[in-house]
Amino acid sequence: MSRTEMTSQVAPHVLREYALLADGERGALIGPRGDIAWMCAPRWDSDGVFATLIGGIGAYAVTPVGRFVWGGHYEDGSLIWRSRWVTETGIIECREALAFPGDPHAAVILRRIIAVEGDAQLDVVLEPVAGFGRYHLRDLHRDSDGRWRGRVGDLRMRWAGADGAEVIDRGRGGRRLATRITVAEGNYHDLAFELAETNLDEPIDVDREWRRTESAWQDAVPELGQTVAPRDARHAYAVLRGLTSSGGGMVAAATMGLPERAEQGRNYDYRYVWIRDQCYAGQAAAVDGPHPLLDDAVAFVSQRLLEDGPNLAPAYTTTAQRVPDQRQLDLPGYPGGTDIVGNHVNAQFQLDVFGESLLLLAAAARHDHLDSDHHQAIEIAVQAIVARWHEPDAGLWELDNQRWTHSRLICAAGLRAIAAAGAPATDAAGWSALADKIVADAGIDCLHPSGRWQRSPTDPRIDSALLLPAIRGAVPADDARSLATVRAVRDELADDGYVYRFRQDSRPLGEAEGAFGLCGFLMALADHQLGDTVSATRWFERNRAACGPPGLFSEEYDISQRQMRGNLPQAFVHALLLETASRLTTPWQEHPSERQT
Repeated sequence: MSRTEMTSQVAPHVLREYALLADGERGALIGPRGDIAWMCAPRWDSDGVFATLIGGIGAYAVTPVGRFVWGGHYEDGSLIWRSRWVTETGIIECREALAFPGDPHAAVILRRIIAVEGDAQLDVVLEPVAGFGRYHLRDLHRDSDGRWRGRVGDLRMRWAGADGAEVIDRGRGGRRLATRITVAEGNYHDLAFELAETNLDEPIDVDREWRRTESAWQDAVPELGQTVAPRDARHAYAVLRGLTSSGGGMVAAATMGLPERAEQGRNYDYRYVWIRDQCYAGQAAAVDGPHPLLDDAVAFVSQRLLEDGPNLAPAYTTTAQRVPDQRQLDLPGYPGGTDIVGNHVNAQFQLDVFGESLLLLAAAARHDHLDSDHHQAIEIAVQAIVARWHEPDAGLWELDNQRWTHSRLICAAGLRAIAAAGAPATDAAGWSALADKIVADAGIDCLHPSGRWQRSPTDPRIDSALLLPAIRGAVPADDARSLATVRAVRDELADDGYVYRFRQDSRPLGEAEGAFGLCGFLMALADHQLGDTVSATRWFERNRAACGPPGLFSEEYDISQRQMRGNLPQAFVHALLLETASRLTTPWQEHPSERQT
């Protein structure tokens, strides 16, 4: 079968139809035909093994025979997904998971086919192809117990539950396994696919792996306190946990190359740990309580500060290595996108990461979750701000180097937060004074004639990121500059309950890019902070609806087409949903996270 034939058989879906399976070390996207269209192994930033999402040829599909309609849901507080198909003869479910928590060196995909009503017939195809399509299955054979074994690139594979599969030679070294499985009504059939860097010795006990995964998710996702959207808040926490590796690093998204705007070159590789995004997730968890996501974020960010100091990079791999340079693959890409691997963020300086690090560490301090290393990390972050706050940086949106207002003010917010979180009196006074100095400096060159904050000394536009300084405490929410900024964002950057980052040019907002879920939730927090709970709830409800049936959010949302745009799932959107859902239950100043400051 040619690449064209293969990719047409598993053509990509619109983003809202993909569900995420994740175990902390890697993630997989599964579509409505039961097609796992994306997974990199053994780690998040490794090459793809299943990559039809971006035009590759590796896939793993479990698809009902005949006509069907699709649905599905996550089991509460987990990333165990249940695909559900209503066929012409009955109802079929497939319970899907990456065994959790994941082993950094080995992935296990569990798939349990359940004949809910009527007998179930499904076609199953497995074709892992390592290196984004360069390395096909080899040394393929079936053991005496019916399990398939083989190698794909440097990885070893084993597949159980398909002993009757046929080996199909696709030419040019390509090989796939295919079978048709029949399950009697009321029964189930298990498939277990393993992919590892090391030898696969004892076969897994599938029932035990399911029990272990169920139990681990129950332990990993806490029963949150009061939120205005309990199910969505827990799901957001589960997504963030699924994106967080055993080393504490949380990737920004599971994917690469999904376009934010078709054919515009705005598609990036987000399979790395952005310090800022990790801080957002930790702070969001801390609003509800001292949950493990907070500790993971503190551990990873603190270690990076301890090792890199004022040269803290904006992003790292989950193993704390440098993000690789950008390069292109020889693949078509997701429709409208390209196939870029790596990220140019590795050459940037982003000042605000020091402020966000302090905000994160202050949140942990309020829960008494800091140790001596963390206190040393605080000193390093403060000294980095002292040394570098005058420097231009790439900013939150990773653009050209300017003295971005947001970057400076978030540093001020971090200094104020850590000063108020039990710092020694001398340090607290000095840090607060530096915060005052930074805010005064921004007031000199970044105050718009209308009285609001503007993006930079040379860019007078309004930017939704400028909502954050008041939310995080750089300046009071009722400060005239804060109030004017909220009004300007509402008047100039909002449309139909959604919010854009900034106005790109003279075109209508929606023609330049999609609305940002992050910005919509920031608007909800800003209005809530000002006591307008009704308006805040409207922003929250509108933006939490910008997802598909699996409840995953991408970076952007195309309002006119009601489509998700960009990489999936975008961690910082889930983080802000979690924080907003927690904060909206109580007037801002009465919330426990505020009373502790």
